[in-house]
Amino acid sequence: MLRAVTREVAEEVAIAAGVCIRPIPYRRVDVRTGLAEVVGVPCGSTMEAKCPPCARRARQVRRAQCREGWHRESEPVPAEATDDQRDLMIARGHLTLQREEAVHAGVDADALRDLDLTIDAVDRQIQAAGMVGGVSGRSGGGRSRSTRRRQDAPDLPRRVMRQTTIGRVFRAPDGKTFRPSMFVTLTLPSYGRVRGGVPVNPAAYDYGRAARDAVHFSKLVDRFVQNLRRVAGFDVQYFATVEPQRRLAPHLHIALRGTLPRAELRQIIAATYHQVWWPPTDVVRFDGDRLPVWSAGGYVDPATGEALPTWDEALDRLGSDEDAEPLHVTRFGAQFDAQGVLSGSQDADQRVRYLTKYLTKSLGDPVGDAAEGGDAARWAHVGRLVEALRYEPCSPACANWLRFGVQPKGAKAGMVPGRCRGKAHKPSHLGYAGRRVLVSRRWSGRTRGDHLRDRRAWVMEALGLGDGGGGEEPGRFVWVPVAAGDPVAGSRVLRLLREVARRQRGRAALAEAASRSRGDGTAEEVVTA
Repeated sequence: MLRAVTREVAEEVAIAAGVCIRPIPYRRVDVRTGLAEVVGVPCGSTMEAKCPPCARRARQVRRAQCREGWHRESEPVPAEATDDQRDLMIARGHLTLQREEAVHAGVDADALRDLDLTIDAVDRQIQAAGMVGGVSGRSGGGRSRSTRRRQDAPDLPRRVMRQTTIGRVFRAPDGKTFRPSMFVTLTLPSYGRVRGGVPVNPAAYDYGRAARDAVHFSKLVDRFVQNLRRVAGFDVQYFATVEPQRRLAPHLHIALRGTLPRAELRQIIAATYHQVWWPPTDVVRFDGDRLPVWSAGGYVDPATGEALPTWDEALDRLGSDEDAEPLHVTRFGAQFDAQGVLSGSQDADQRVRYLTKYLTKSLGDPVGDAAEGGDAARWAHVGRLVEALRYEPCSPACANWLRFGVQPKGAKAGMVPGRCRGKAHKPSHLGYAGRRVLVSRRWSGRTRGDHLRDRRAWVMEALGLGDGGGGEEPGRFVWVPVAAGDPVAGSRVLRLLREVARRQRGRAALAEAASRSRGDGTAEEVVTA
């Protein structure tokens, strides 16, 4: 009991000091002097329930990223490539050629596996170097359906695309110019009458549709952005976050650079939809104790021994049926909110804070009155939605397809309907398994990693330790992860207290540096990066 209380007190002290409460121990070895020390690397969690200090730091970085790109008056220019980035790309090209030659030469599987591990390591270095996008590429052979618009969807006007990301400038009668942007909120349609976020009649509430809309919400957002750019006539840039409403349905807050008339925005929302072309799920073939069994590399009917159709076979059957209908069509609700925002205004700052307010909480965390606890009706609503998601297919590889007589894509032994490990089925996600923050490529010309490096560089410069670009000489230190239970790491409580002491020293040094730069002889609290 004493140890448990001690750990809780140490975590409380660490949270107050802004120190990660789940640091990952690494042994840092100085190859020049041979000196080794154990250093706690922050876990980097974005969820407050796991690590409040790391989550707050991540939210601050997102706020800085949102502010920098929202009201730009010039096109963002990506940073020039560094010599290290060029060398990594050249090395990746040589490895790609080497692997192709090895395949043609018929080398053994072990040699190919070692080469693939080397390629994966280089890909991780490319990502760590701040380059956006992957280099692996995607294999072809994807399926496509007709792109003809649905008859019940209105047509959209199309404008000639201008190669710009900057919105229009408006001129007032007195000669002042304004370049406003927009803050838009999009929601899903109603599934039944609710009061205080809880269904008035749970039996009439359409939980099945609510579950499917949540699973495919990210695709609907992608379609909205595509339609938005077609109508706007320029490369609209956005910073968006996905949050839960009180009724637990996901909804989108999106900051748009530039403006569109509200009538056109309403037309875009009405014309945006996403069709899910998956095998039908209206008939449950296997349930309870009667489930498909694994045999000879695939799943078979336990009664007849007949092999279930594979995912590709099921899609072939769907594609050959001219009368086939999509499994589900996801749309936005009729209600939306759109507001103009001017750069430098108090409203702009409030909107940035609102965009990132709930990023440190999971979609399943209670919001509003439910956060205070004791609301049995709301928790019952959560339970019913989670149960509706339990057997809802979340992807082509979901184990729930066995329930409907189809083998999941990449089927393997041990798959059981209702036990899919996909994020969409977890109570903390409530069906939405996509990214919580959506940022367009040309929002600011900088990645989240660039903003993190800026914060580090500011601290290093304030302390007079250089520009903070690398933080250490390349190749001087070797970082080795410390295994769990290794006595060299020491107790978790002592590691936390050591990091708290380091943080306090750093803050004191920053305050002293700020005092020297002002020349007033006073030291005030400095918020560190």
